[in-house]
Amino acid sequence: MDMISDAQVVARHEAARQAAAPSGPAAHSKMSNGGEFLTFRLGAEEYGIDILRVQEIRSYEQPTRIANAPSFIKGVVNLRGVIVPIIDLRLKLGCDKAEYNDFTVVIVLNVKGRVIGAVVDSVSDVLELTRDNIKPAPELNSAVDSSFITGIGTVRQGNGDDATERMLVLMDIEGLMSSADMGLIGQH
Repeated sequence: MDMISDAQVVARHEAARQAAAPSGPAAHSKMSNGGEFLTFRLGAEEYGIDILRVQEIRSYEQPTRIANAPSFIKGVVNLRGVIVPIIDLRLKLGCDKAEYNDFTVVIVLNVKGRVIGAVVDSVSDVLELTRDNIKPAPELNSAVDSSFITGIGTVRQGNGDDATERMLVLMDIEGLMSSADMGLIGQH
């Protein structure tokens, strides 16, 4: 698995921003219309988020804990004068364990004008997916919250008989981070 540099993320982010589809009601449907996605791992699963939400990728550093915060809010860090809340997506999404090692990173996101850090196991790549590569999220029973899943992306690797497909869960990271239970962004 190739690691990508911050410079690569920034360059791809700017290219994707310039080529972004127009906004409006049709642009915000539940299922992803495709585009560029930053892929990352949480446990054994691979996820993707819209590259336009990513500000930067940083190595994990122990945040300053906030008293009485939910367990998935690890605390805050000072990022060039901006106090940034750090959310451990592994804990928020119920992964079996959250181990901190050399591959653990923080994806710094810009969500509705607010800077938020998301802790993940590792960052993999930036992938471009077309609408043809994205299937709708499966219908699950009401006990499973799939409201922040915008689709399942499939990526073909290799050629001929050796080709394999890997699946990637596409997340509405803006919706997740601005949800009421996170308490990070005021509800209007």
